[in-house]
Amino acid sequence: MDARPVTRNSMTKAFTFKVVATDGKARRGSITMPRGEIRTPAFMPVGTGGTVKTMYMDQVRGVGSDIILGNTYHLMLRPGAERVARLGGLHEFARWPHPILTDSGGFQVMSLSKLRKLTEKGVTFRSHIDGAAYEMSPERSIEIQGLLGADIQMQLDECTALPAMEKEIERAMELSLRWAERCRTAFGDQQGKAMFGIVQGGDIPALRLRSAQALKAMHLKGYAIGGLAVGEPQAVMLEMLDITCPELPADRPRYLMGVGTPDDILKSVARGIDMFDCVMPTRAGRHGLAYTRRGKVNLRNARHADDPRPLDEESDCPAARDYSRAYLHHLVRSQEALGAMLLTWNNLSYYQRLMQDIRVAIEAGIFGARAAEISEGWARGDIPAM
Repeated sequence: MDARPVTRNSMTKAFTFKVVATDGKARRGSITMPRGEIRTPAFMPVGTGGTVKTMYMDQVRGVGSDIILGNTYHLMLRPGAERVARLGGLHEFARWPHPILTDSGGFQVMSLSKLRKLTEKGVTFRSHIDGAAYEMSPERSIEIQGLLGADIQMQLDECTALPAMEKEIERAMELSLRWAERCRTAFGDQQGKAMFGIVQGGDIPALRLRSAQALKAMHLKGYAIGGLAVGEPQAVMLEMLDITCPELPADRPRYLMGVGTPDDILKSVARGIDMFDCVMPTRAGRHGLAYTRRGKVNLRNARHADDPRPLDEESDCPAARDYSRAYLHHLVRSQEALGAMLLTWNNLSYYQRLMQDIRVAIEAGIFGARAAEISEGWARGDIPAM
């Protein structure tokens, strides 16, 4: 895939988003900013702690990634935002000169922290690493993301796991809206960068609508949809997208947080989503699972032990094309680090190839037909065992 290095001539001082083609509700767009272009629909590999696990950054770029994700919670705990800033910011620290989006850390505070306490001011919590006490307010979250040098910064929000009581979902949604206002004020007008608000509201249609409408009134540069893929069935997630997407401004990017499987991505693009992130391709790679055009392939399975064939002979990724299934099976069963490296490389390559396929299909006006073909390939399954 085209690594497209950033040059001074290709850089812009402004953050802009342009829809260049549509096919139904699916959108082919482009985000431009000083550090480069993000082709949408886009998948952002997750680099939680300043690294996309088991990958070199040039590999991440080489498979076609325009942007990666970092996490405020993890980076503030280790190595510390102020330290990263002293060392030149996250782009320099991690040797990734292209766009970075940082998650505000709200989800991790709620899911990982010990003895957390939530108030209007923010949240106090104890680190899952060493038990040290921390305080995270909307203002501090934006400050940390600024110290990291993030190009796209997320508001601090409260993410409620589903299922939950409607009153609890409503309370968290309203708090998140108040925090969004404070984050917007703290972020100010940073040239060439953006702060995104996060639509909450769980699985309650009326709350999703209220959240989207209130955030739209803040005139932010982008909008995320949070609190999905947190335990609810896919059908509920898609229903919330059907309700939420039409309420968001058509001239701003839409980011579905923490999603997801290739099938989730296809169905969400069809509803107007522009950006995705998920740990799934990297986590699966570390556990012996490969994503391919034939669906998921479990390399731990004994059927691969004597198979000299590659994962996918048509792939342009060396990990999928040049190594035998037998060798990959051996690496996985032996818990060799190279197994995780190769399968993660394959998985991120597959995800980025899928996104490129989606973008081309939208531009050609054949997204529906192409999505059906892709889904049929998954349904047919892997090649027969030898």
